[in-house]
Amino acid sequence: MLITDATIVTFGRPNEILDGHGLLVEDGRIAAIGPSAELESRHRDAPRLDAGGQYVMPGNICAHGHFYSAFAVGMSVPHDPPITLPTILDRLWWPYDRALGEQEVRLAVEVGMVDAIKNGTTTYFDHHSSPNCIDGVLDLIASVVGEAGLRAVLCFEVTDRDGPERATAGIAENARFVRRCARGPIGGRVAASFGIHAPMTVSDDTLARCRESVPSGTGFHVHAGEHEYDQHRSLAMSGTRSVDRLHRHDMLGERSIMAHAIHLDAREVMLLAGTGTAASHQPRNNMNVGDGIAAVESQMRAGVRVCLGTDGLAPTMWREAEAAYFLQKIAHRDGRRLPPDQLLEMAVYNNAALASLYFGDAPLGTVAEGSAADLILVDYHPATPMTADNIGGHLVFAMNESMITNTIVAGEVLMRDRELLTVDEQEIKARCREAAPAFWQRYEAGVPDTPILG
Repeated sequence: MLITDATIVTFGRPNEILDGHGLLVEDGRIAAIGPSAELESRHRDAPRLDAGGQYVMPGNICAHGHFYSAFAVGMSVPHDPPITLPTILDRLWWPYDRALGEQEVRLAVEVGMVDAIKNGTTTYFDHHSSPNCIDGVLDLIASVVGEAGLRAVLCFEVTDRDGPERATAGIAENARFVRRCARGPIGGRVAASFGIHAPMTVSDDTLARCRESVPSGTGFHVHAGEHEYDQHRSLAMSGTRSVDRLHRHDMLGERSIMAHAIHLDAREVMLLAGTGTAASHQPRNNMNVGDGIAAVESQMRAGVRVCLGTDGLAPTMWREAEAAYFLQKIAHRDGRRLPPDQLLEMAVYNNAALASLYFGDAPLGTVAEGSAADLILVDYHPATPMTADNIGGHLVFAMNESMITNTIVAGEVLMRDRELLTVDEQEIKARCREAAPAFWQRYEAGVPDTPILG
């Protein structure tokens, strides 16, 4: 496929904006970049996608999220409203997880595919939980992702909160799926990490069994330091802080993700930096739940690869970047905090570096010869000049996901001129609306009258 008449944003180092250029895509990769007229003259028989002057840039990447959260939109939480993360888990997410069956998992992931493709998110790190639907559930999710054409890194959330049998089943499901992906991503697009809920709900024995079940070098995807309670429980269970425990069990490393990483001390931050472990920042969800504000600038200054995720909110990565940008300013009452270059380092370059570790055949997150053809076309007409130096300002103050017209993964067009080609949004949403009331009833029946955690 030849993409013509494009304004290319490379997000390379250095970043470049190339007017009047084109791209030749072959075998899922970018085979050539050059002036559009030159490529058209050399590849006259190639199928064309006329960008019409639109911006062409790498697809967005979500470093932490939960496809399964789709049924929560508009759902009422019975009894008194939950206040903090511990009661939110008790009253909302843990009963919700237990209510999920195979049908709801499939539907929720299908909704995730619609949202990701429409919003130009081409790679998604999913952290799944369904304690009453464990065996084979990652294969189910992988099949839905594969049919839609997205890239995803999947895992199952191991926890002790649902009893030893389910913890053992969760370990086995992760280990089986890691082995399935050992020779490379399924279909080139679905990879595996190992999921653990959080140090606050996992014993040292369970952590040891997780580590023993998979080869060295496996990436672990864990909620760490999302709330102070995570540290309190970890200390009570083992006498050790959350990240220190994970390090002791050899779970840190460049393929591992510590989601949230808000309530960490200096030693924990240095452990992340020294091991190359990623920390994912989810500012919108942290504000919604009242978790706190991650010290992302300090962490990046210490050498931590801070990435950007959504934690189950819609995969609108530009909205998430905007929230991150403004949150640091109000938190410190200083308009200089998290300037655009640092925001792009987190949201673009660090996310790309993390995702490229899981899809090693071709780099992700950049437009360059040899990189993966994961691309979006953006119908943006700036009122002021957009340059490689000021693109961060345009992203925060003017660009939004409604401007994305085409989404391409590994050279396959998943959305063309805002028409979804691999998923049927209306049919999926209709099935979800039909299934949601019964699911909500099962959820409400499982909500405890009083919170378990304080």
